[in-house]
Parts: sequence; C-alpha cells; structure tokens
Amino acid sequence: MSPQSSQNNLSRRWRFRYLWDLLRSLVDRDMKLMYKRSTLGIAWTLISPLLQLLVFIFVFQVIIKIDIPQYASYVFTGLLVWNWFQTCLFQATGVIINSRPLIRQPGFPNTILPVIVVTTGLIHFVLALPILFVFLLIDGVQLTPLILLLPLLQLLQFCLTVAFSYLLASLNVTFRDTQHTLGVLLQLLFYLTPIFYESGSIPDRYRRLYELNPMVPLVQSYRQILIQGEQPDWSALMIVAGMTLILLPIGYKVFKRQSLSFIEEI
Repeated sequence: MSPQSSQNNLSRRWRFRYLWDLLRSLVDRDMKLMYKRSTLGIAWTLISPLLQLLVFIFVFQVIIKIDIPQYASYVFTGLLVWNWFQTCLFQATGVIINSRPLIRQPGFPNTILPVIVVTTGLIHFVLALPILFVFLLIDGVQLTPLILLLPLLQLLQFCLTVAFSYLLASLNVTFRDTQHTLGVLLQLLFYLTPIFYESGSIPDRYRRLYELNPMVPLVQSYRQILIQGEQPDWSALMIVAGMTLILLPIGYKVFKRQSLSFIEEI
C-alpha cells in the first residue's frame, strides 16, 4: 500500500470516527433537551400513541365494530411505526432553521442534522418496543424467531425517513410554508396508511395507487413479523428499498447543494 493510499485510509477512518462521535453527542444533547424540566420525561413517547390507541379502540371496537383480531396490538404497532416516521419528518423539516448556531460554525457537517433527528426517533421507537411486546403477550400473540427480521425493517424505515428528511429540510429553508403544508399532507397520509383498518378493505380499483405509499408495506411488514408470525411481503419491501435507493442519494445531493446558501437564508 502506497503512503498516499495509507494516508487517505487514515483520513477516512478519522472522518468516520469524528462523525460517529458527533452523532452520538448531538443525539444525546437532543434527548436531554427534549425532556428537560419534564416530569414524565421519556414516558411522553408512549403517552401520545397510548391515548391515540384508546380513542381508536373506543371508536372502532365500541361504536363501529371492526373485526380485526388482536386489535390493540394491531393498532399500537401501526401507531409506533407511523409516529416515528411522522415526528421525524416534522422535526427534520425545521432542523436547519432551529440549528443556526451549529450551521454557522466553520466546518460543521450540516448533512448530519437530519440523521440526528431520525436517529433520535429510532431510539424512541426502540424504547417503546417493550411496551408493544407487553400488548402482544396480553393479546395472546406468540413471538417467533422472525422477530429477528425487525432490525431490517427498522434500517429500511430509517433510510427512507432520512431521504425524505433531506429533501424537506432543504426545501423548508427556502420555502417556509413547507412545514405547514407537511402537516396537512401527513394528516392525509395517516388516513391512507393502514393504522386502524386493514388494507384489504381498500377497493381493488384504488389498490395500486394506495400501495404507492411506502408506509403501507412497511406497517404491514411489522405486523406480519410481530403479530402474524409470518414472512413479510418481500416483493413489496423490495419496491420500498428501490424507492429508498433512488431517493436517498437525490435527497443528499439536493441538501448538499442547498447547504451552500443555508447561512444566507437563515
């Protein structure tokens, strides 16, 4: 190995170590800031989906009876997956504007900011999993070795969310209406994702359009692994993976190019 090649490897290794340490320290900072002076602290991660779950159980099991086995586990799984996606997109959209001191530091790698947001969301999701497992046990669900596939779904959702986060964060710097528009779009997308109903109830003529929503196969796959103990629909997941492989580099490049004007814009 030539001295130049060895030096480049050392430089890449140092850069990776620096970014990893930065990611850890900023995620830790965000977690502490998020629950500073909060009595219930990280429990708020669960309070919101649990309250939503109570409403859905009351509406769709007491008033309008939807016949879905293990309904509490079914809805709670969907809510946790959805809330990770939704919360990250909201926070990532405003992350540049809310990080002025960091952006103005010379040499600060701006591209890490959306990754920090999605990583923090992943930690919340993982912390909520034990409660979900309790729901599954109460509902009589027996976990199978397929649960080992869970990190694969999490990785796919992580990359997909980072891809959208890059695009939304860069767009919001120029068009401040992005965050408000996103709220409306996510509200619509929530109802177009099988959180509290089965995707099988969607009429066939709308099914192809409906399945363009990448959260549909993701939510269904989590349930297949956790509740049904079945293999996920690999063909649907491959489509989501292909979509992510296209969107992630595009989002990164758009963000990188826009980052040249971040200091002027904010």
